[in-house]
This record gives sequence, structure tokens and C-alpha cells, in this order.
Amino acid sequence: MAKAAVVVNGADTLRLHEKDTGSADVQIALLTKRISSLTEHLKGNSKDHASRRGLLKLVATRRSLLDYLKRTASGRYATVLATLDLRK
Repeated sequence: MAKAAVVVNGADTLRLHEKDTGSADVQIALLTKRISSLTEHLKGNSKDHASRRGLLKLVATRRSLLDYLKRTASGRYATVLATLDLRK
């Protein structure tokens, strides 16, 4: 659960302005929180295939947002990776 707290704080620090909820940075942070929550759920419910499919969709969405951010703003991309403690 410690990573989820970091992600919420990460979303606050990644905002481009006070009311920013839609930038790729913030969306990646919120997706990361949902992914970690679903991962914890699947550890105890290994046969929940519907949730597993949802998790894979979330991971793919986050990956495409990260690719977009890398293409358009590599400095912000590096900041997001460092703030959210993501690989790559």
C-alpha cells in the first residue's frame, strides 16, 4: 500500500497547474494507482479472469500514454518515471 500513497502524491506533484486532471502525466499516475490496486486484488483472487483482463487493458493504456509522453516531452517522461518509480 505504500506505493499507492506515493502515486497519489505523485499525481499532485505531476500536475501542470492546480486543476490539472487530464494531462498524460496525471493520467499515468492515476492508472498506476489502479494497476497496483488490481495487482493486490489478483494476488488473493487468482481465478478472477475478468479483473486480469481489466488489468492488462490498464497496463496497455498506461504504456501508450508513456510512449506518447516520451515522443512529445522527454523531460516530463523522465520525471514521471522517477516520481512513480516505474521501469524503462
